[in-house]
Amino acid sequence: MTDDHTNLGTEDRGAAATPAMPSLMTSALRVFDLSLAEMLWSRRTVFLALVVGGPVVIAVILRVVDLMHVPALRVNGVRMGGSSIFGLVLWFLFLRFIVPVLGIFYGTSLIADEVEDKTITYLFTRPIPRAAVLLGKYLAYLASTVLIVLPAVMLVYFLVVPIGGGSIAATFPDLLRDLGLLAMGLAVYGALFAAVGAWIKRPVLFGLFFAFGWENFAMALPGYLKRFTVAFYAQGLVPHAMPQQDLLSVLQSVFREDVSLWQGLGTLVLVGVVSLWLAARAVERREYVLEQ
Repeated sequence: MTDDHTNLGTEDRGAAATPAMPSLMTSALRVFDLSLAEMLWSRRTVFLALVVGGPVVIAVILRVVDLMHVPALRVNGVRMGGSSIFGLVLWFLFLRFIVPVLGIFYGTSLIADEVEDKTITYLFTRPIPRAAVLLGKYLAYLASTVLIVLPAVMLVYFLVVPIGGGSIAATFPDLLRDLGLLAMGLAVYGALFAAVGAWIKRPVLFGLFFAFGWENFAMALPGYLKRFTVAFYAQGLVPHAMPQQDLLSVLQSVFREDVSLWQGLGTLVLVGVVSLWLAARAVERREYVLEQ
């Protein structure tokens, strides 16, 4: 009887000594904490700064030209206002170029970089869920890109909108909406390409084809093909951003089609959540064999 109690007590102490695996979110936050500083000081951040700095340089040039009392941009002889110029920069430079590029080069590398550096096995031997590695690195990507992109957009806004007598106070609510849209775009494209990077080989080539081949092709065609793009639903969240003047209204008719705010927002959230789930599922199931 004493031996039985002794054995039971030993088993209980052994069970109590075994640490429980932390939850998915707790583990993801630990990975996030480790990954954020690494991402901010990586070579990709230099690339990010160069890409985001382009529109800022353009905005500075436009403002200097305006201060010299030279019309910055004209369409069919009509001077474009600062709000229209900002909408042009926001849509074509940020939403249609910078956000997809960052999603491709960061999203596809969340797991691929660990495989290339041969550190993936060390992460997976820790007592945390595999999916937490992906989720934590994804959150680090989102934080680092948002912290750089959104301030750059605000700087462009304050430089460009006053051109031609534009009012910052009148358009500031639209800026807040734009910042939310950009954060949503970074989240969705990052999640989408994280799933691509987790499931297929050569994910960067696929991402470039999707963002700058398929999306541009589908958006230029009538019909339902454009509904299989992220850009189609993003445009429903920013009805004021597309330029409205003269020849540029032709571009608007090509790239725009009616999509409600809630339809666009709901679809983007769904795409982001499903993409993250698919990426996490791939990481949980895939066996990573490191090349010597």
